[in-house]
Amino acid sequence: MANRLAKESSPYLLQHAHNPVDWFPWGEEAFEKALSEDKPILVSIGYAACHWCHVMERESFENEATAALMNEHFVNIKIDREERPDIDHIYMDALQAMAGQGGWPLNVFLLPNRQPFYGGTYFPPAAAYNRPSWQEVLLAVSDAFKTKRADIEQQASNLTQHLENSNQFGLEAVNSLIPKEELFTMAQCDSMALAVLGQADKEWGGFGRAPKFPGTFSIQYLLRYYRMKKDEAALQQALLSLDKMIDGGINDQLGGGFARYSTDEKWLAPHFEKMLYDNALLTDVLCEAYQLTGQPRYARAVKETLGFIEREMTSPEGGFYSALDADSEGVEGKFYVWSEEEILEVLGDDGPACCAYYDVSRHGNWEDVNILWMPRPLAEVAAGLAMSPEELEAIVERSRPKLLEARAKRVRPGLDDKILLGWNALMIHALCKAAGALGEEKYVQMAERAMRLVLDKMRRGDTPAFWHTYKNGDARYPAFLDDYAALIRALIALQEVTGNLAWLQEAKSVTNYVTAQFGDDAGRYFFYTEAGQSDVIVRKKEIYDGAVPSGNAVMAHNLWHLSIVYDEKSWAERALAMTGGLGQTVMRYPTSFGVWAGMVLRLVQGEPELAVTGPAYLERMRELNSLYLPYKVMLGAEGDVEGLPLLAGRAVEGKTLIYICREYRCERPVEYISEINNLI
Repeated sequence: MANRLAKESSPYLLQHAHNPVDWFPWGEEAFEKALSEDKPILVSIGYAACHWCHVMERESFENEATAALMNEHFVNIKIDREERPDIDHIYMDALQAMAGQGGWPLNVFLLPNRQPFYGGTYFPPAAAYNRPSWQEVLLAVSDAFKTKRADIEQQASNLTQHLENSNQFGLEAVNSLIPKEELFTMAQCDSMALAVLGQADKEWGGFGRAPKFPGTFSIQYLLRYYRMKKDEAALQQALLSLDKMIDGGINDQLGGGFARYSTDEKWLAPHFEKMLYDNALLTDVLCEAYQLTGQPRYARAVKETLGFIEREMTSPEGGFYSALDADSEGVEGKFYVWSEEEILEVLGDDGPACCAYYDVSRHGNWEDVNILWMPRPLAEVAAGLAMSPEELEAIVERSRPKLLEARAKRVRPGLDDKILLGWNALMIHALCKAAGALGEEKYVQMAERAMRLVLDKMRRGDTPAFWHTYKNGDARYPAFLDDYAALIRALIALQEVTGNLAWLQEAKSVTNYVTAQFGDDAGRYFFYTEAGQSDVIVRKKEIYDGAVPSGNAVMAHNLWHLSIVYDEKSWAERALAMTGGLGQTVMRYPTSFGVWAGMVLRLVQGEPELAVTGPAYLERMRELNSLYLPYKVMLGAEGDVEGLPLLAGRAVEGKTLIYICREYRCERPVEYISEINNLI
């Protein structure tokens, strides 16, 4: 029989709807049961594309005897971390404070008042890997709850206080009288670049050791730093990282799209799930690499990635799905890997050349099978095959659609088809970047269609407030700071590629809502949840740039940008205070605060304020979007626009003019892009 999760919309929760565990969704029914029966709560958190979440479900949550123990001793709550990142943040922080590490599945035990006292990640069905069995954990926790209640309550109270205190995160006082040029300096940017390069893998790209995540914020920082300082080491490390990922197994060589991370240092063996946010963030930085270098391989990677998004991750309404699973038929990566025999059978005479190109062998390059990747340059492989690079490239190009067609007949990985506001906003922004860099109007259309879905289906009534998740006509959960921050950023980007100033007005409206509903008492940072949300034990402030950018970091960029657009000095002051308050932390740990590091660089470098007026303003805006101007503020209109200082009193009848300004002081206007590069 189905449990309560059968009424949910999350694919992850629905996967557990027929477990014998008496699962509850997070909510009052579960809380009241725990209080009335005086039982501890087990909160189990995961997500649809999580491999070890599936493993633990098969081994334990589908086991009748294990489920009986869980049902007897606990009130069991199952949470999709992507639907409720606020709850995940709280209890993941608690687990890391208790155990020094975390991950998913996250299994944490709470008092009936929802305060955490014990937790862990994956537990096997029988003791192994130096871990107790799940049944042993259940019995031990239940016994401790009954026999050591006072100790557990004290521990839970201390842990909850620690979570409250963590909101202070070592803030520094910022003297608002100190000029911006003294608060943020080129020496700081140099120091951060050195720190990032100090963690770089100079052979295989990326940062740190395996497992390797894309590190897009650090790559982006190095590209932007190079643009300012012409530091070749920064450029080479950024491009090496992108090149190795493009050629690696982390990139789906047939269908496009990047997996979440690589389990090895060479980017060969990914953890095969594909997340919407990774592909959005990688598209962003690949566009910048293309704008900076003009190298076609980056444009191609963008097109292949967005081709995957359009083909496999776009809903009929135009929104973007969340993820593709790592597993199919219960086996991680099975959909993507090949035997040499399969490839030879599909490709015939072209098979041996393709096998050489993709490093495919009889014995496999990963667990007796082959992940397609390109560890050697095409010219080197061609020389070994006694053919020209052009011949090999032609073979590869005609082979890819054949292999893709053969792969399409396999059992596909599961699709997480919920539409998340923040992740959709990240992809809308990426599409705008791609439209600008590549001049592809199709990407503008995809971005606008997705934004219309967000505004039509995810808005909470006739207000600037939004829901976090949407599926099948049903929107749920008040949006979080990350959602709003990414949404504002996407609206700004849409204005720059469409010239439609209405998007900016929407961005201003949402920004006012965020400052009113999410701001802290000091008027500096923002809470993750909005005022009045009652189902969390603490209101956290998140500042780390992790898998997705920190909402606070993105808001600092948004406030600075919109302060220039609307001449709103309080927003500029807040952006400076936010960035300055974390100054030393960002300096010491730039790979953990990559978007903040980019904000410091932005404040040091400054940005051109571009105003385009006249009948051909859209055409000129498109030309400006193709240039590598990562921190520009650009507005366009046919005539003057009151209320926007950059567009007030600029128009000259019959002429299309481009003004380049700094703090609203403008150079003599020019008519053509060819005149603009030296001025910028």
